[in-house]
Amino acid sequence: MLLCLDVGNSAVYAGVFRQDQLIATFRYNTSVTTSSDQLGVFLRTVLQEKDLDPNAIESIALCSVVPHLDHTIQSACLKYLNLKPFVLQPGVKTGLKIDYVNPIEVGSDRIANAMGAIKQFPNRSLMIVDLGTATTFCAISADRRYLGGVIQVGMRLAMEALQNNTAKLPAVEIVKPKQVLGRTTVTSVQSGVYFGQLAMIHSMIDALGQEAFGGQRPFVIGTGGFSRGFRNEKVFDIIIPDLVLHGLREAHQLNAQKEKV
Repeated sequence: MLLCLDVGNSAVYAGVFRQDQLIATFRYNTSVTTSSDQLGVFLRTVLQEKDLDPNAIESIALCSVVPHLDHTIQSACLKYLNLKPFVLQPGVKTGLKIDYVNPIEVGSDRIANAMGAIKQFPNRSLMIVDLGTATTFCAISADRRYLGGVIQVGMRLAMEALQNNTAKLPAVEIVKPKQVLGRTTVTSVQSGVYFGQLAMIHSMIDALGQEAFGGQRPFVIGTGGFSRGFRNEKVFDIIIPDLVLHGLREAHQLNAQKEKV
């Protein structure tokens, strides 16, 4: 079995693959101080709770956008699963041509998303919208060129910014309100966070379609923790919440094959 770990600013999102089947997913909050022992115990415990033998994990694939946690995560894997993880980082095989001015600036989670997308939808112009701590857009050409993208404030950050920088606005549950017009402070904030994000996504898809794809709308994939909340908005062609895990699996396979040659 392969354990994939996506280390983000809010959580470690993890998944276990048996061959090509994703058989379990779980999250670990990274907003608090975490030691390798805490994370290692958590990994073994949650695997057992899901009726998976921790000792049956044969490989680990990791991507991270939180550098200060990298050593902790890798130490946990070594100490508690006896495995050194494969790390998706500059220099490994991806099958992508990165058109960034400085390719190493592209987050490994965005590369994993792109790899997962082109594996499932080859030879197509693609746009990936990842709704997590940040909302990111990635444009990929049909010939596997990573053209670039956009990084925008995510929904939780937007809500927390209002809460932390105003005297009277409260934290609210991030849900779609029944209507755009808010009639309470809570529904007004919810409307701004949800419908503001929706309007931004629509506008950005149109703008990137014009600029990156010659006015042609690409195939648009929604992913990330908040993507399910837009399932009924017809803004995405498909929603794949676990895209980053599938991309990590693909990266691991590509580089494992490379090592065997």
